[in-house]
Amino acid sequence: MSSNHTGVLLIAHGSSNPRWEKDIEYAIDQVETKLPIVVSYLEFTEEKTIEKGVRELENRGIETIIAIPIFISSGSTHIDEIKYALGVIENTPIDTDLTRINTNCHLIWCDPMDDHPAVLELLAERVNSLSVEPKNESLLIVAHGSDEPNFHEIWESLLERIKLNIAQHFSFQKVVHGTLHPDNLRETAESLPSDSTILVLPLFLCEGYFTNKVVPARLDGLSYKWEGKTYLPHPLVSKWIDDQVKSALAKR
Repeated sequence: MSSNHTGVLLIAHGSSNPRWEKDIEYAIDQVETKLPIVVSYLEFTEEKTIEKGVRELENRGIETIIAIPIFISSGSTHIDEIKYALGVIENTPIDTDLTRINTNCHLIWCDPMDDHPAVLELLAERVNSLSVEPKNESLLIVAHGSDEPNFHEIWESLLERIKLNIAQHFSFQKVVHGTLHPDNLRETAESLPSDSTILVLPLFLCEGYFTNKVVPARLDGLSYKWEGKTYLPHPLVSKWIDDQVKSALAKR
């Protein structure tokens, strides 16, 4: 596989919030790979769809596409949709508006962010910025989650791994995780020790609807410390993209 004929298709969810695209562009600007990168979005776009991203790479003479879904978890149902559209899987139990994309390019699929070392390092930085005295604090990790069978279990497994990793590095009174799907966030927050300061760590890619409205609404009236900082903007996201590209190139 010649790197001269290899390109990267970076796939994000998308948002009506213009900051989303700016945050993604920030991440791409700091990626070290010399391979061409095309960004596509699952929703909120007509100009940068996944199919148009594939066609743009084809028009550049690309023969091998490294597909990188910039999503928090393999438990996202959107991952199945994207894999189906790109022909990585034949069928999906998820209802999707995406259609199969026919291409002669060889496609290399990469995993979402999950608990990649760069992600864990990023989260440790976020926790450090929140925490003052861990022995007097409890940490609530907040994620989207999923109500769908199988996908729910993948989310829970990821959150458990992240929770255990953080607990190994910080001496909090308690570390727990809550989700919006299923909606157990407030119940989880209320279960934390009353004598500890509650720190809230959001696992979301970009600042937007969930971090600005949904999570604060779920926790309304409770006392907690929150910065609302998401994965982006942060240079470690660019490092994660670089690592995915290097791993894909090693598979040739």
